[in-house]
Amino acid sequence: MLENGIVMLAIILSVNIVYVSLLTVRMIFTLKGKKYIAASVGVFEITVYTIGLGLVLENLDQIQNLIAYALGFGIGVISGMKIEEKLAIGYITVNVISSNPDIPFTETLREKGYGVTSWYAYGMEGDRLAIQVLTPRKYEIMLYETIKEIDPKAFIIAYEPRQIFGGFWVKKVRGSKLRREEEKIQSE
Repeated sequence: MLENGIVMLAIILSVNIVYVSLLTVRMIFTLKGKKYIAASVGVFEITVYTIGLGLVLENLDQIQNLIAYALGFGIGVISGMKIEEKLAIGYITVNVISSNPDIPFTETLREKGYGVTSWYAYGMEGDRLAIQVLTPRKYEIMLYETIKEIDPKAFIIAYEPRQIFGGFWVKKVRGSKLRREEEKIQSE
């Protein structure tokens, strides 16, 4: 009997981890406008959810099942976030304010394959170089590392754009140079 109880707890925990992971992934696809993928994930999500909830409701008198369900939910949130990090869907826009306008920031980033727009700005402590960079999210960490190598004092703000139309990025870059840069880093 104890063995059956442990198996039930493991099933409830596992089912809820899968359910919440799918829920997180579906929400990501929904927010990114990938409606057909989101709908497909949703079919699996609701199936798993119904199974898990059914198992808990059948045995509602056993508090350990509810605890397993709640733990599965929490672990599923973390799992879903990890999956989202690996998928890295979409693009990120990074605004950089360089502490020194004489650093060859723009050229260095363009050589590495990033789409860069820059202009001179004036900050509280004098002249600055303002830079806007668009990159696929999967290269986000690599971009931050590159920025810190170029200017460790740079001020960085990042956000995800909803729509991208026209410009150098759409026409030409699309990450090809960045893929080569990433492969070079990984081989070192």
